[in-house]
Amino acid sequence: MSGAGFLLTVNFFIAQCFCMFFLAVSARSRNRAAARWFAGCFAVASLSAIFELFVAYVYPPKLWAILAFASMLGGMFMLRIGIGQLYGLKTNRTLLAAVFCAFVALDYMIYDLPRGTLQHALPYQMPFAVALGMSAWAAYRARVTSFVDRALVVLLAVTSAHFMVKAFAAVFAGSGNTAKDYIASQFALVSQSMGAVLIVTVGLMLLCVLVLEIVADEKVNSEVDPLSGLLNRRGFDNRVDALMAGKGPHSIVLCDLDHFKSVNDTYGHQGGDAAIRAFGEMLQAAAPHGALVARIGGEEFMLFLPFAGKDAAMLFAHALRATRSVSPIPGLPPTARVTASFGVTEIGQSEPLRFAMRRADDALYAAKNAGRDCVREAEPPAVVLEVVKRAN
Repeated sequence: MSGAGFLLTVNFFIAQCFCMFFLAVSARSRNRAAARWFAGCFAVASLSAIFELFVAYVYPPKLWAILAFASMLGGMFMLRIGIGQLYGLKTNRTLLAAVFCAFVALDYMIYDLPRGTLQHALPYQMPFAVALGMSAWAAYRARVTSFVDRALVVLLAVTSAHFMVKAFAAVFAGSGNTAKDYIASQFALVSQSMGAVLIVTVGLMLLCVLVLEIVADEKVNSEVDPLSGLLNRRGFDNRVDALMAGKGPHSIVLCDLDHFKSVNDTYGHQGGDAAIRAFGEMLQAAAPHGALVARIGGEEFMLFLPFAGKDAAMLFAHALRATRSVSPIPGLPPTARVTASFGVTEIGQSEPLRFAMRRADDALYAAKNAGRDCVREAEPPAVVLEVVKRAN
């Protein structure tokens, strides 16, 4: 087997490996359809390596040469569809199919032109450049912002341009007088070497885009409470420091559903879940822009209100209390009402967040002791610190 034949075999197995990788990634990716199109892209394009070998050893060579061209081009058009799926772009598949058929017909017409001439090399390589250029343009139109996505655009554009360079390289290096001569030509060795590099590079870049999305989704899922749809304690802690760095005032509102155990006892755990879900939706809808809303315990919730003083936070908490006390809960009887108690504090200047949360928690307990379904404001930081000092 020649060096080019060996590289064709290597390229085939590399493409098959990437096909398996994309199928595996599709099981976890939210862009499942895109991953499967990419898997199909590599599977179909890899067939060109087999057909190229058939050209040299199996009659008739013209059939295998055209199939090699069509499989490679088909894989590239599948890549374009996958790019559209990845970035949520509309794709006219009928148009793509028409362009694909036109390019295959073009290859059939130029088959008998002299090899190693621009008359044959340019129209042969141009369809590949166009197909990859369409993918690069689609990714660019998506206005991607991450470094990996931008790198993918550049890589696709470079790969597209390289096919036009190959047309001139075929003339300069010589690609054989016939399709059968291609395998033994020096150009075939160079072409397949470049192909191997580009297969690996494009495949890894596409995998990188999908895997980074999976990692981002997993991070979000680990920071979100699945029942209420709000942040959990981890998600709150990971975000609050950035907001605390901004110039205040900032305030905290702690909320706790009243008599939640009796809700579970009366309506079952599904009723309790419905109450938590409804309360979370209400908090999310009422929270001002930039606020953090989290479920930090079983029936306990917290809001961090950036750039809001205690007066604004108290008004906000009173509005939440009034809304909760009169709002029905989907899934519970229309007459059922689940109220909530609230503790409010403004974070003192240079006060650690945990101290402010402790004061808000004390205010919440004061609201519970006052009969529930009410709002209480926490003691100022200086009063709490003085009590702590006396206790020590």
